[in-house]
Amino acid sequence: MADMSFEGKGKAADLLQLVVFELGGEEFGVEIMNVQEIIRMPEMTQIPQSPDFVEGVINLRGRIIVVVNLSKRFNLQSRVADENSRIIVVEVGKTVVGMIVDSVNEVLRIPKSGVEPAPELVMSKVSKNYLKGVGKIDKRLLILLDLARVLTLEEVAEISNLA
Repeated sequence: MADMSFEGKGKAADLLQLVVFELGGEEFGVEIMNVQEIIRMPEMTQIPQSPDFVEGVINLRGRIIVVVNLSKRFNLQSRVADENSRIIVVEVGKTVVGMIVDSVNEVLRIPKSGVEPAPELVMSKVSKNYLKGVGKIDKRLLILLDLARVLTLEEVAEISNLA
């Protein structure tokens, strides 16, 4: 196996920097470039007649942000929010959305060569449609989410209108 050195010019382009979080007992990753910030669970205001995976809205320093429960979105067992629960604030298209996750574990870099397309029979309960691929880190497998696919264009538009 070749020595994998991350030093030197031009190597940063060969790396993915990911925010790693847990959801339903599995590890997921999203590219850090899409993440604006990670916050603790604040009080939320419910929105009548919103999709079931929309938990409500929050006021984040004067900006109204719709918060989506990823467990509900992916039909995973939803956990009661606790001190580890976080909201990852991301940009999907031109819309800023908060995504509730069970916990945020770390930020890490993996070589792009360590990412493979999601296999046909994905071991996750999450639909392959939402995935960019699977990252291999030592003995761990990390499910990489494609944020552009987590919400459809229609849902993004609906969420924009809710906010």
